[in-house]
Amino acid sequence: MKRLLILSTALTAVAFSAKADVIVMSWGGAYGEAQTEAHVKPFAAKTGITTTMLDSDNPATPIKAMVEAGNVTINVASVEYADAIRLCDEGLLETIDPAALPAGADGVPATEDFLAGAITDCGVSTDIWATVYAYDTTKLTTAPTTAADFFDLEKFPGKRGMRKGAKAVLEFALMADGVAPADVYATLGTPEGVERAFAKLDTIKSEVVWWEAGAQPPQLLADGEVVMTTAYNGRIFNAAVGEGKPFAIVWDAQIYENEMYVIPKGAPDADKALEFIAYATSTEGLQAQAKYISYGPARRSANATEILYKDGKTVMGPNLPTAPANLANALESSFEFWVDKDSELNERFNAWLAAN
Repeated sequence: MKRLLILSTALTAVAFSAKADVIVMSWGGAYGEAQTEAHVKPFAAKTGITTTMLDSDNPATPIKAMVEAGNVTINVASVEYADAIRLCDEGLLETIDPAALPAGADGVPATEDFLAGAITDCGVSTDIWATVYAYDTTKLTTAPTTAADFFDLEKFPGKRGMRKGAKAVLEFALMADGVAPADVYATLGTPEGVERAFAKLDTIKSEVVWWEAGAQPPQLLADGEVVMTTAYNGRIFNAAVGEGKPFAIVWDAQIYENEMYVIPKGAPDADKALEFIAYATSTEGLQAQAKYISYGPARRSANATEILYKDGKTVMGPNLPTAPANLANALESSFEFWVDKDSELNERFNAWLAAN
């Protein structure tokens, strides 16, 4: 089934390619909309290069399939940091010369303007996002405040939503079990730590609704299928502020990382793809995206502290993963760990999920 979905996505991209010079593959939902409004449309208007957006549950998967099949039909993709590193190491992405990126609005060179780690050999950060958990305020009489509360079915009865995969799930389970953020990856790097994470997940396994696409958690909450769910913070913000849903974020044990724009190896019109990335990750491009979704810009010159949401009144600063108050018990996702352990831990996760 997964292979069919990959091929379907690739065929869809082929259909788009006849109409666009640059096809950007991203995650759909509120995030895809933010990138469309902040990057795709203004880039096309400024350059005259026809540009369109294509949705995927996880762009890293079709990239690998396309490159290995020698049939790359997209130009740019938005992928998670660890996937950008892994795909680059596997030779599946084009390298990106930092010299092609514009200086900040204040004249500071890109290599100095971007936050540490935001430019890699094959990727450029489009934002800093987080996995958090959220709840429906109309369904709970007491507000949860900690990661441990997510796993407390007695105090907070009801179904939970969680992403179907090992990454950010195992870390969250360990922090809920009392492991300090600074010790999470050292713990998860041991067999005992892995068992501890799965033992914690066992305590709620029967009550979990598993999601795969970023647009699903807000919908699960809205439909009443769950009372709490892990989610990407920007999706919950857009549902709460943009759509008026009674949802609240719990920032305790948030897991944050860079999202990266990349160019698949062998992508057509690679020069136009690089031009798009340079535009989208400029000071102005990153500030524009922060008006549509609560992810933090990765350039110092794109400080989003006082940027207003598209409603013209909500200040984005306090709603970003990088707000000081939201970093109190936060974990920066380790790309080194996941590049090494992704396959192993996802195999373990899938076996655990299939077991009674």
